[in-house]
Amino acid sequence: MSMTITRFTPSTPAPFRTVDSFSLLRIDEPSSLSAVLELVRQEQQTDPGARYLITLDDINQCLYTSGHARESDEIYYDADYDMDDPASVAQYQQAELAYVAAQLDDPALRRDWRDVGEKGLTSLPEDIAALVEINRHPDLVLDDAVYVQKLPVARDDLLIAGLPNGYFSCDWDIFDNHAVIRLLHDHDYRFFGIGAGWLGFIREDKIDPAKLERLIADLMTLYGQAENTQMWGELKQVIRNSPYLLLGYIEDFSRILES
Repeated sequence: MSMTITRFTPSTPAPFRTVDSFSLLRIDEPSSLSAVLELVRQEQQTDPGARYLITLDDINQCLYTSGHARESDEIYYDADYDMDDPASVAQYQQAELAYVAAQLDDPALRRDWRDVGEKGLTSLPEDIAALVEINRHPDLVLDDAVYVQKLPVARDDLLIAGLPNGYFSCDWDIFDNHAVIRLLHDHDYRFFGIGAGWLGFIREDKIDPAKLERLIADLMTLYGQAENTQMWGELKQVIRNSPYLLLGYIEDFSRILES
């Protein structure tokens, strides 16, 4: 089956379920991650100031856990709206997005990425092996359907406000994920996507050896398993030759590769 693209417009009833009123495209049977990001690049050419977020693995689980993540005390937004009125829903979602983005920017709520590593997300060799595998074959991170959201946020790191995730206590939550996104920004990676278990990043140019060593050291702090030198060495080689970096944010994220 070839890749098909559906565009959502306010005046046309959506033939599929959308993520929310910010949904711009649905891509069925995406041929590759690079093909999806090329579509996003084309959208950016028509509106250079806009920012876009794509969904990655397991869209249904991603939306389910995001719904629960939005109920956390720090980002819960409570306002009345008419569920049967698209304009009312859109207005509510605009306000919710702005609120979540503001909460992420609140210094009192922000996390340090080193504290994220102390949560001990993983200590299993197979998880580091999964990092190697999915970064070696980045198309594996895509579900059969991918949604592209066009989000009115001020910075790329705030795109996660459009699909906040990290629900279970053993996973990174939205503030943990935002801390990691800011860390990767410092390593010249731009955040572009989120799924039920993975975060997606891209950089515009090749990483130089010294910066690569610092990146691997920071990833070891996040994930542990520093003694697993073979797998970290393999990941270093993959990162050296790829514009992408995919990071798991849930417990046992390696299992997603098995589905």
